[in-house]
Amino acid sequence: MTVLRGRRAPQRGPEAAGARAASGPVAAPTARWSLAERLDAWLGDPDDDAGPLGYADAAREDAAERFPSAACAALDELGVQHYYVPAQYGGTLTGLPQLLELVRTLARRDLTTAVGHGKTFLGAVCIWVAEQGAGAARLADLVRAGEPVSLGLTERAHGSDLMAGEVVAERVPDGYRITGEKWLINNATRGRLVCLLARTAPEGGPRGFSLLLVDKAELPPGTYRTLPKVPTLGIRGADISGIAFQGAPVGRDRLVGREGEGPETVLKALQITRSLCTALSLGAADHGLRLAHGFAAERELYGRRMLELPQVRRTLSECYADLLAAEALSTVAARSIHTLPGELSVTSAVAKYLVPTMVDRTLLRLRGVLGARAFLSDHHAHGRFQKLERDHRIVGIFDGNTMVNLYALTAQFRTLARRFAAPDGAVGWEADTFSLTRSLPDLRPDRLSLLARHGSALMASLPASAAALERAAAGDVRLLPAARAAGTLTVACRELHARMGAARLLPGGAPVESFDLARGYSACFAAACALGLWRYNAAGGAGGAVSPLWLHAVLDRLSSGLEEAVPGSTGPLPRPWGVEEEAREPLYERLLERMAAQYAVGELFSLLPCRTAEGPPC
Repeated sequence: MTVLRGRRAPQRGPEAAGARAASGPVAAPTARWSLAERLDAWLGDPDDDAGPLGYADAAREDAAERFPSAACAALDELGVQHYYVPAQYGGTLTGLPQLLELVRTLARRDLTTAVGHGKTFLGAVCIWVAEQGAGAARLADLVRAGEPVSLGLTERAHGSDLMAGEVVAERVPDGYRITGEKWLINNATRGRLVCLLARTAPEGGPRGFSLLLVDKAELPPGTYRTLPKVPTLGIRGADISGIAFQGAPVGRDRLVGREGEGPETVLKALQITRSLCTALSLGAADHGLRLAHGFAAERELYGRRMLELPQVRRTLSECYADLLAAEALSTVAARSIHTLPGELSVTSAVAKYLVPTMVDRTLLRLRGVLGARAFLSDHHAHGRFQKLERDHRIVGIFDGNTMVNLYALTAQFRTLARRFAAPDGAVGWEADTFSLTRSLPDLRPDRLSLLARHGSALMASLPASAAALERAAAGDVRLLPAARAAGTLTVACRELHARMGAARLLPGGAPVESFDLARGYSACFAAACALGLWRYNAAGGAGGAVSPLWLHAVLDRLSSGLEEAVPGSTGPLPRPWGVEEEAREPLYERLLERMAAQYAVGELFSLLPCRTAEGPPC
């Protein structure tokens, strides 16, 4: 099958390069979201009811709480599922940033479809991490054929406490017999295959659970049943259900990895999926921002357009800056799966906490711009915003919720603090991680680790990147504001790490202030990612031809996030906020111009160029 095949949708609006927005604000001219652009073009204009993944269809499916079967079938026909399979097993996936692009594109149109179709990767990733030979090859064939896969982890009585699971896989001469129930499982009913975590040792414990790839098509009648779909506030059409087993026999060849390695494999696999969950949030943020900007540009209020009101302008521009910050973090996190797998326990926790949280806040602020229309299900844009906001709330829960990810950071404070002060001297990873035009090394699942034993090289790059920006600012005055912001963040980051090193875990877990430090750490981490992207793309490639506006705005927003989490981090309090706000005003006014230019030519709100199938507004 040719991947992403189908009829190419005609593009609305002018195609000439001069009619499009200038090259993206960060990357050299060769860097762009080309795969996302191709997929969006194949799917066609989502405002066109004839398309396979349009806004009107998504609204109808949501109202009926019906699974988007037609949309998922269209994605299968295009071959999107081939990107859920690594190239070594005959798939098309050669780099995890590819999935970030594809899922973001689907989520921008409909989060339910993105979740329903993309969850097959979540179900299969444990097998790719375990590097199963014959089992992985068989699964790859089934996934490419369009068979959905689910991941059976959670149980009704135990939630995400995997070590308390009661589903039992009893050893028998020819394999295992499974008994018990998994609940709140995405695709449990419609999926043919379930990657199941089950207790294989009566005493349980870290080595008492194993993963089994269960094929429902091979189970005898009466040995399993699916549970009813659970009604949900958002992603109403998704197959959130469950499955119950009663002595279901599976062969020994269905064991994933070795017996007793189930929890370790799951936790490593979740590091990958947490890093990629941000794609759902990026798509949601772009969709919401596009709706709010379009509405503000057309709506008249108090005798003038809403877009002329200072508060509306500032809200839109700050939300745009937050989206760019989230994109920078997500992009670097996806690339680091290949380049820094040993510290993904930190990177994934930061990304999975910060990006969905930022986008939830963005959608809340955009709701204020849209007013009553943010709540209507019929009378404005197919009710897209209220659906979008409902749907996105689930993203923060997927693959470990906010508290789980913040706690994962607090548990590594001492190592992170020690290694920030004395980095391990790792070399060769920076250009591969930050340069968007460089090829990525092959994924090495064997290098994934449950803890970042050598700290975070990504975070440790912050001082050097800030120093590089300061040197560049000596020859380019446009960089001075961003350089000052980077310097402030670097000083704050050192103090933050000192406080992290002094923090102590309590018998019942981390104290409250440790969670605040983890939030602050996440903001500094995102700043390191943004500075790294500038250093290895704009600074080394397009250089002076690229405006540093995006970097200044992103660092300013992340500084605000750090200050909110850990007051006083970026300077003594109280401070003359009026003076600071006056200095920020020109920054966000110029940033709004950049956002409006991307909107006017029908491009994604992004650091990189990417046409959308909607094209320029009519």
